[in-house]
Amino acid sequence: MLKHQALDTLATLEIDMDTVEINGRSDFALWAIQRAREIVMAEGSALALAARDMDEEALKEHGAALGKAIADAMLEVFDGLMSE
Repeated sequence: MLKHQALDTLATLEIDMDTVEINGRSDFALWAIQRAREIVMAEGSALALAARDMDEEALKEHGAALGKAIADAMLEVFDGLMSE
């Protein structure tokens, strides 16, 4: 969860028991890239396999899971900013 602090753009981001300090836009961009990689590895590979197998039901399921994972990551950041 992202905890917004009053000191400029300093924030602490907790990811799976790890804590990442974000001191600005470039730090946030690096977090976003890493989080996107995790999401694509977890959800994107299942979507790709469903596409390869031309399994329409699995495509819907895994496409929705990918979208939910992306939305959850964005809401995690938003909720953290709003909690302070």
